[in-house]
Amino acid sequence: MYSAAPRIQVRAAHGRHARLRLLAMVVLLALFYGLPWIQVGGRPLVWFDLPGRQFHLFGLLLVPQDLIYLTWLLVIAALTLFFFTTLAGRLWCGYACPQTVWTEAFMWIEQAFEGDRHQRLALDRAPWTPAKLLRRGGKHLAWLALGLYTGLSFVAYFVPARELFPALIAGTLGGWALFWVLFYGFATWGNAGFMREQVCKYMCPYARFQSAMFDRDTLIVAYDAQRGEPRKSEARRLGSPRGACVDCSLCVQVCPVGIDIRKGLQYECIACAACVDACDAVMDSVQQARGLIRYGSLAQQTGQGLRLLRPRSVGYGLLWLLLCAGFVVALAQRTPLQLEVMRDRHALYRQLGDGRIENLYSLHLGSQDRRPLRLRLQVTAADGRALEVDPAVIELAPGDSRSLAVSVRSRDLPPGLQSARFQLVAEDDPRLHIERQASYHAGAPRPVGDPAP
Repeated sequence: MYSAAPRIQVRAAHGRHARLRLLAMVVLLALFYGLPWIQVGGRPLVWFDLPGRQFHLFGLLLVPQDLIYLTWLLVIAALTLFFFTTLAGRLWCGYACPQTVWTEAFMWIEQAFEGDRHQRLALDRAPWTPAKLLRRGGKHLAWLALGLYTGLSFVAYFVPARELFPALIAGTLGGWALFWVLFYGFATWGNAGFMREQVCKYMCPYARFQSAMFDRDTLIVAYDAQRGEPRKSEARRLGSPRGACVDCSLCVQVCPVGIDIRKGLQYECIACAACVDACDAVMDSVQQARGLIRYGSLAQQTGQGLRLLRPRSVGYGLLWLLLCAGFVVALAQRTPLQLEVMRDRHALYRQLGDGRIENLYSLHLGSQDRRPLRLRLQVTAADGRALEVDPAVIELAPGDSRSLAVSVRSRDLPPGLQSARFQLVAEDDPRLHIERQASYHAGAPRPVGDPAP
């Protein structure tokens, strides 16, 4: 608590899990850096337009009234994390967490400039020379460049990339956009370059509550103590037959958080399986079976079978499926139009000179479509008769939201208060429509003997 944490120089691991981590890093970074540049219909595929209060997500246009969908997505994401943690432990941490992904990228840059683990340790002990300054300086310049590009890519989800990057080159970028570029770039440089495992150990809350989702059948990275103990050095000291562990400590050297997996499951473990690759390579070299360190459950270590279907996993899985199905159904039934109808509070109705009855309404209209819409407003009485509407045609720009005064007129309707149906229909796509009910006053009944106007 009161001393600086020793710097961990991680040894590079090679094997199928290392290849999976590399593939995950490449795919996720390509998505993060590439998505802001993809446009559909002249707009970014993913764009959080905060000043315009619009969110463009893979063809969907969401407005603040659609906050329920964003909340729904966050709940699904959280439940996905819980579900897969129950089944297979901290796979998210080992392969997809942003901290892990960018740390892998920064470690690759570090190895390119300073060499493997032994060379980096030697460089740490060496005095400062022009060669050391050049290698360390080059590494930090590359880190800063990647961090700055990461900050720009992050801000490009809020300011279109085709506007952000030219503004940076022209020197006109400023304000909050520049602040967040520098802040996020500095945070990436600090977290992935210096703090690394400290973020996982002390800052990430997931390591603390993961145990609530673990049980005896959860897959974890575990050391087979029955097969491995006593280790080579301990067996030599005791003069007894040794286990499979040769005590090479490679599992510790390749661990990005610096733990010894042979001491049992620890909350710092991010399940990256680097120790599995290292141990399998050692077992191959000494001609022993792989799996001394492997993915397995506590139940398997005691001779029981692996149970994927159990109350906790089934419960998480069913709830996850229901939420996903409900989200898909809600999106399928969602219309990109909004319509609210409110009667004029100042007068129930008024009678025009030609005998028609007029009611005034205030319509609040909104479009969540990515294209401009030309809409026809239709109003029908309770008996199905079409009423006169002014205006009858309304044009809305993509994401437009506004209020509009509308007059509705009728002739020869039964007097009194009755219902009316307001319907907005897109002229070029009749399937795109929305309707609302409102009241319509057709006038007071005439006294007996009163001539018709």
